Amino acid sequence: MAEVQPQQSNTEVVGQADSAVQNADAPIEVICGPLLNYKSMHFEPSALWNGSVLIVTNPGQRQPQMIVRQVGPVSENAQANGALSNRQPIIIDGLKLYEDPQKAFWRFSIPVPLEAYEARWEYDIPGFQYTSSELTRTSWNFVVPSVNQSMRIMFHSCNGFSVGTDMDVWVGPNLWNDVLRVHAQKPFHVMVGGGDQIYNDSIRVDGPLKEWTEIANPHKRRNHDFNEEMRAACDKYYYANYIRWYSHEPFKAANGQIPQVNIWDDHDIIDGFGSYTDHFMKCAVFRGIGGVAFKYYCLFQHHIAPPKSTFTTDAPETMRAVNGTSGADPRQLKDTFVLENQVEDESWILGKRPGPYVEEISRNLYMRMGKRIGFIGIDARTERTRHQVNYPDTYEAIFSRLEREVTAAKGDIKHLVLLLGVPIAYPRLAWLENILSSPLIAPIRLMNKRFGFAGGLFNQFDGQVDLLDDLDDHYTAKHHKRERRVFIQRLQQFSKAHSIRVTILGGDVHLAAIGRFYSNPKLGIQCENDHRYMVNVISSAITNKPPPKAVANLLAQRNKLHHLDSETDETLMNMFDQQPGGVEKSSASNKVTMPSRNYASITEIESSNDANAEGASFQLPKDGHSPLHQGEVGAGTSHLAADGISSQGDMNGGLNISIQVEIDPHRKGGPTEGYGFCIPALKAQVNAPGTRPKSSPQ
Repeated sequence: MAEVQPQQSNTEVVGQADSAVQNADAPIEVICGPLLNYKSMHFEPSALWNGSVLIVTNPGQRQPQMIVRQVGPVSENAQANGALSNRQPIIIDGLKLYEDPQKAFWRFSIPVPLEAYEARWEYDIPGFQYTSSELTRTSWNFVVPSVNQSMRIMFHSCNGFSVGTDMDVWVGPNLWNDVLRVHAQKPFHVMVGGGDQIYNDSIRVDGPLKEWTEIANPHKRRNHDFNEEMRAACDKYYYANYIRWYSHEPFKAANGQIPQVNIWDDHDIIDGFGSYTDHFMKCAVFRGIGGVAFKYYCLFQHHIAPPKSTFTTDAPETMRAVNGTSGADPRQLKDTFVLENQVEDESWILGKRPGPYVEEISRNLYMRMGKRIGFIGIDARTERTRHQVNYPDTYEAIFSRLEREVTAAKGDIKHLVLLLGVPIAYPRLAWLENILSSPLIAPIRLMNKRFGFAGGLFNQFDGQVDLLDDLDDHYTAKHHKRERRVFIQRLQQFSKAHSIRVTILGGDVHLAAIGRFYSNPKLGIQCENDHRYMVNVISSAITNKPPPKAVANLLAQRNKLHHLDSETDETLMNMFDQQPGGVEKSSASNKVTMPSRNYASITEIESSNDANAEGASFQLPKDGHSPLHQGEVGAGTSHLAADGISSQGDMNGGLNISIQVEIDPHRKGGPTEGYGFCIPALKAQVNAPGTRPKSSPQ
């Protein structure tokens, strides 16, 4: 059969609703969706919000259309004051991104104007009909901030289950019910996924990599082909797993009404991808699944067309990247349509060269999250090896983009939210690295190979100690120490130069914590004036099981004072003043790590009870084991920010941070206990003590 050709009308068209909707009675047979994404925001020359909606349908469907209309202001006060623009509904034609004999992916690009009020928009797809009777159609809407408002951000990570999780204990993704509860009270404008939005690890347990994983000889595993037959089987697995998970309630409901922004991490591919030994990571099977995972990451998580083909060992075209993407394989394109020649979305910061194990360039993100918040999401997986997180030229591209955007914003941006796949202000585990990689482990490894002794200690891929890939993922790992230090110092310079507060989001570790960098208290700098004060909000996992209490308590014991350099200290903050709902999760003495499922909320502080009292008289502590400013005083369940909703506080222009912690995994509603504190806006003082300029790190 010849290659499927695009329809003549296969372009995204936005028009007024007085245009006729095409064949409105003909059904659109939908397999999955709608999935809502946030893309970008502009304030000049006109104020505009851009997003997208993705649906997956049966192949051969007519071109679907979407109707988007404004419902009105979210606030009853705004409605009472007559704040309504009476905008006309909009019709948007779907754009086909990909189609093969089993499925088709359609994107609707949604531009809506920003109003003087926070506005709710609803959308509908005429003829929308699920192919599965198990899926229920509901009404869909989303909320856009006002033209003068910063976004309310929900942050999550590790949204799935590791292989072997006891599902009798860790029942379903219940915490998404609590997300929807909070969203109903005070809407989130965006939900940020910090990686592992889906867990694809079972591909090696009951999927097409099972036989390969069971090959005992490491040399044979490394040299195993990844041919078209294996690629097609893995493609089928990844697609089916995405459909299963993204159709699972209540995650499905959240996807239809809170716009997503995502980066990927290892489990979006397979556990540990990028952090095994280099010679093993370069094997054909790992390169092959990296390509297939990237294909569906593009489609489901970013609503962009995938590469035309992905890596196989029997198609030379795919074995080297061409113009930053895998070459085209005629066999993979048979009976298949892939959208080409699309202008890259403006939110991307693209890498300069392909990753070492995936034949694709990295895709980092920049976007405005409302009036006063800029956002950067760093792709820390495509370029990752055991010895690097990102290429130096990727950091250059990121900071160049930041400089351009901040200049264009003309002083409006007061906060930069930086998304990383793993924490960067976190307890050191070098002692554990040293033990697990020491000669002491060698005899045990030999017994494992010969007799299966200590089978749970070693991974099934490269024979290394299973924890090592997780430890090597961390910025605090010995391999990444210099890269981490240079990165943080460069963020400090950016923060100081533009008087922008940097706040970092990180997940991966399956517990909640608050890390922070700050100026050595001996320098006498109040946090409101401290460009080195950067909080790392660690929120993980929203769905996966937490680590044992003993692990969380051990990490708390390792919460030492560390020195990034002579002027910058770091440590975790005392945040968890009591156990959630009175249910014991960790030791009574552990105030810094919380081993329970959780997610985070970030809300800009809109007003101040006493703006003149912001930290001016705060007595700096001797070290970071005590509160560093007024917003950290009383951090925990009694703090004003703990409810995940409040936009009030004494830190005018700052950010309220809340960690919502699950109380009992068996309760379907996912009730949580909230823990809060706030981050002050930055008022950098160039001539303040300890702020002498440094040369740019190389």
